[in-house]
Amino acid sequence: MSLQSPINEQGSGMKGKAVVITGGASGIGYAAAKRFAQEGACVVIADYNVEAGRLAVERIQTELGLQLEGKVIFVQTDVSVEESVSALMEAAMTQFGAIDVLINNAGITRDAMLLKMSTEQWQDVININLNGVYYCTRYAAPHMAARGKGKIINTSSIVGLQGNIGQTNYAAAKAGLIGMTRTWSRELGYKGISVNAVAPGFIETEMVAKMPGKVLEGMRAKVPLRRLGTPADVAETYLFLASDAADYINGAVIEVNGGLSI
Repeated sequence: MSLQSPINEQGSGMKGKAVVITGGASGIGYAAAKRFAQEGACVVIADYNVEAGRLAVERIQTELGLQLEGKVIFVQTDVSVEESVSALMEAAMTQFGAIDVLINNAGITRDAMLLKMSTEQWQDVININLNGVYYCTRYAAPHMAARGKGKIINTSSIVGLQGNIGQTNYAAAKAGLIGMTRTWSRELGYKGISVNAVAPGFIETEMVAKMPGKVLEGMRAKVPLRRLGTPADVAETYLFLASDAADYINGAVIEVNGGLSI
């Protein structure tokens, strides 16, 4: 007798639900957008890059071979600008009439050692990786609360849990997301909204793939599973937390890192 996951047995329950994914035009965000569309969700890809965002919608429609016109849309968004985030959520409500799931996936790096880090590098990362999550959640949560249900998933990092040399700004933002996740799980839980975080480790995105071969081998060697994670690994975790199977999970931080310890 084979065992199946709760999602396989019961279905994810995502069909027809509206999912907003920031940073959804590439990497982990794109993998998530595609996966949720595959499950029948209505997806809003929010990204600053217009060309990449429009291409992402086209790619999903082509790769899935589904009739997705109007069910997967792109909205240009700068998550560091409050007005832009407000417009994003209004666009989602206008198109789909609800925001069932928010995935705060957008993020950047501006790495430097503390004594060489500029104020601009610090502020750029904090504005997008931390303030952007605050804005998105602040504007999405009221729509969820009005319906008495919703799922919010914040993308933290192993760096937010353990720190990392040369990433003061990134570590501060990703650790801050964990604090916000646990706070919001308490504040919003009674409104029917669950808030969880995912903390990926080394994920094989396009940016990572450009690193020298020796560096990549060194990264793999640090992971007990002896491989880097894929965007799909993280996307499946997003899907689980957004699914009916995870309805009683709230305030959790799910590590997706192959057992890595920096």
